[in-house]
Amino acid sequence: MKINHIAMYVNDLEREKDFFIRYFGAVSGDGYYNANTKFRSYFLTFDDGARLEIMNRPDVETAEAAVLRMGYIHMAFSVGSRERVDEVTETLRKDGFTVVSGPRVTGDGYYESCIFDAEGNLIEITV
Repeated sequence: MKINHIAMYVNDLEREKDFFIRYFGAVSGDGYYNANTKFRSYFLTFDDGARLEIMNRPDVETAEAAVLRMGYIHMAFSVGSRERVDEVTETLRKDGFTVVSGPRVTGDGYYESCIFDAEGNLIEITV
């Protein structure tokens, strides 16, 4: 068994699509639009086959984000090496994204950093 995809609602569909393409090498499928519900989405595929569906719909409420909360908390991207973790993190920092932590070695031995994307979603960058 494998997870087919993970999905999340976003406010700015195009901005989030471009974020995952630019920084994590996603390939976007064609956009989908349902005129009845005003639902829009893209499936983004990453080089290992993992897929993320980003979605937008005008009647979805925005919940206040918190770094520590119950439920979904972050998605992690493996970039292959400590050097790439440093490079991607620095690129994101220079491009105005908030670096929440790292790059650092965690207590359980991972080398990682965490950033907020433009919508406040926590993204972990790891080896």
